Amino acid sequence: MADPAIGPGQLLAALQRDEWGRLLALLVGQFRRLDLAEDGLAEAFEAGLRRWPADGVPDNPRAWLLVAARRRVLDRLRAEAVAARAVPHLEVEAELVQRSGRTMADAGETVTDERLRLVLLCTHPSLPPPHAAALTLRMVLGVSTADVARLFCVGTTTMAARLTRARKRLAGARFEVPSGPDLVGRVAGVADVAYLAFTAGYAPGSGPDVLRADVAGEALRLVRVLRALVDPDVVRRADLDALLALLLLQHSRRDARVDADGALVLLADQDRRRWHHAEIAEALALLTPVVRRTPVGAATPWLLQALVAAEHARAPTAAATDRARIADLYAELETLTGSPVVRLNRAVAVAEHEGPEAGLALLAGVDPRRLPGHRLPATRAELLGRAGDLEAAATAYAEALARCDNEAERAHLEARVSSLRRPPG
Repeated sequence: MADPAIGPGQLLAALQRDEWGRLLALLVGQFRRLDLAEDGLAEAFEAGLRRWPADGVPDNPRAWLLVAARRRVLDRLRAEAVAARAVPHLEVEAELVQRSGRTMADAGETVTDERLRLVLLCTHPSLPPPHAAALTLRMVLGVSTADVARLFCVGTTTMAARLTRARKRLAGARFEVPSGPDLVGRVAGVADVAYLAFTAGYAPGSGPDVLRADVAGEALRLVRVLRALVDPDVVRRADLDALLALLLLQHSRRDARVDADGALVLLADQDRRRWHHAEIAEALALLTPVVRRTPVGAATPWLLQALVAAEHARAPTAAATDRARIADLYAELETLTGSPVVRLNRAVAVAEHEGPEAGLALLAGVDPRRLPGHRLPATRAELLGRAGDLEAAATAYAEALARCDNEAERAHLEARVSSLRRPPG
């Protein structure tokens, strides 16, 4: 039943955000045509915008949209069949009637399976991860093409072409849920795509913004959707719980990451009163049983990263943070992954605990070719400045500035350069 206090436009916007993926999954599951399903659903929402203000909001808005979308898909299929003249007219009609025969009750029983199929389809291994992330935001979460383009710092036309290529590549893919180890692997792929999309929000790379919390929030929502869809008897939920906790902990600091002028605020300088403490509490509650059930030495990368974030979240002040514990967690994570990004983060943690020279020693082992961009020279510059080597710090900052395309981060680096001062004496 629709809430009479909400206007048709607001209701449709909420339905597009919350129900797009479910409705699209049902349509794709029924007609096995991603292109027609998406077009039909978009036309149904447009019809709602035209008709609901005059006719009134239907008693079951979700069912109205599904029926309207089905009618539009059927109209397109009729037109295609007639144009192709591949089968007699009566056979076309019989097949279309059979396709449209499922009731809303039937759909409700299968929506979970269909939505999981859609999630797995959009993150198909044949797609490059950035394309899969964009397609998932568009198809599963209903984020508009223009907004997806903005989130990934490309033009709308470029993103539309990218999404079109991704759809074409999936044209022959099977719309099914794999079983056993294949399902476990595919779910892990979806988790990787969600983390990639989340990272795009907090490491935008170029443009004026130091962060884009909206895309990070959509990625977090995808993890919630995935976690609700998978069968815990088939797919181990602990890793998804750890990933959700990690994203919640990182996302909880969004309002404190920039100041009133839009400038970057480092973690140590953030006003912890502006953190979202309900999200922190939810994350810690998710982590507690995972940690309890995980044997010593068997932690996964998601869990180790979440435990690092939890140490920061628990500390009442930056000075009270358990730096030794964080350094140990990063050491375990680096052993597990061999990631240069982890080595960079570990070096920062070690520098906080043991001094800048210890952090610089760890950075000396990082191959710059494996860590392009400005973060490696920027970190070296910061540690060199703390160690008192101001000339080397200035050189490293110049290298970082040459590699930095994000305006807010460039401003932060320039401020750090200007603050370099030789110690007295």
